[in-house]
Amino acid sequence: MDEQTKHFNLINIYHDLHELAEISGEEHQTTRYLTNHLQQLGLHVHHFKTTTGLYVEVGHGKRIIALRADIDAVDQQVNGEWRPNHSCGHDAHMTIALGVISNLLNRHSTLPEDHTYRFIFQPAEETGLGAMSLCKEGVIDDVSMLFGMHLRPIQELSSGQYSPAIQHGASRFMTGTITGDDAHGARPHLNVNSIQVGMDFVAKLNAMSLDPMATYSAKMTAFHAGGKSPNIIPGNAHFSLDLRADENDTMELLTANIMNIKDTLRSYYGVEIELTIGDDTPGAVIDETAEAILSKAIVECVGEQNLKPRLHTPGSDDFHNYTIYHPALKATMLGIGCNLEPGLHHPAMHFDLDQLRAAVRILSHAMQIST
Repeated sequence: MDEQTKHFNLINIYHDLHELAEISGEEHQTTRYLTNHLQQLGLHVHHFKTTTGLYVEVGHGKRIIALRADIDAVDQQVNGEWRPNHSCGHDAHMTIALGVISNLLNRHSTLPEDHTYRFIFQPAEETGLGAMSLCKEGVIDDVSMLFGMHLRPIQELSSGQYSPAIQHGASRFMTGTITGDDAHGARPHLNVNSIQVGMDFVAKLNAMSLDPMATYSAKMTAFHAGGKSPNIIPGNAHFSLDLRADENDTMELLTANIMNIKDTLRSYYGVEIELTIGDDTPGAVIDETAEAILSKAIVECVGEQNLKPRLHTPGSDDFHNYTIYHPALKATMLGIGCNLEPGLHHPAMHFDLDQLRAAVRILSHAMQIST
């Protein structure tokens, strides 16, 4: 099969997966598509016990080198219609992983006999729950080295440029409730206005002061109080917080400060305020050995001029839960430059599809030279 035909098939697979977009935890059609494709390649498919997604293996050695591809889409408004949409590039990640599998199968006779190559198609990255669910199933318990990947926006990498590591920050989402009593608009002395409590909460968030050398943010992203009657002072409310930090230690300090704000306001106003941590994604813990292997693969596949330094980005990825759960795991993510515009999670996100082939070559080579 010539290179042009391989490229054509890769693009077809990408378009198939793009049209199958499904939100986190509901990737049933995507899982079926992947299953059918991999079975046609003669591979035994292992489905996860508690969630969608799957994994397959090439080889029978004791040392396991793994590649993870996320499979879920985001739910967003596209041309006026709310629907699942692959605006984060997970359709490309799946396509690249399938290309790497095909490459290794074609080179099966030359692969190291002591290696097994595991390909993990992980659900629910967007909710931050997918990686931990697979950790609990033991999917990476015996993995020595783990590679991931992510398309990068044009602001970080131009088309054809690659980074051997992505230094994602930590993110944490919190939901909160304020519980009190309503009062008549003419009698504000009879209750505590939950909107005022929320305003004070935002003011104290903005007044927080951590180490100036650290990078962090905390924002209230939703606040709901009151109903359709304008003459009722609401005593109840619920709200959401978005926390970001460049380091996991900073995230813990940020969270502790926010808990102190909650306790202070609860005491001052005499109302119940509760906070619950939801999606909790750690910052990257990058292994230098894995990063060096990926750097070598980039140079040998696309040239030293296309090797770029480790990326630092304010975004997050639940890939890094794997190294939190297994601290000895050697892991890193390939940053893929593909002129991605206007940006990740934009409903009209698009990128240079020609970079799918180069990413396949880089990751195929990295997995083979991993020792």
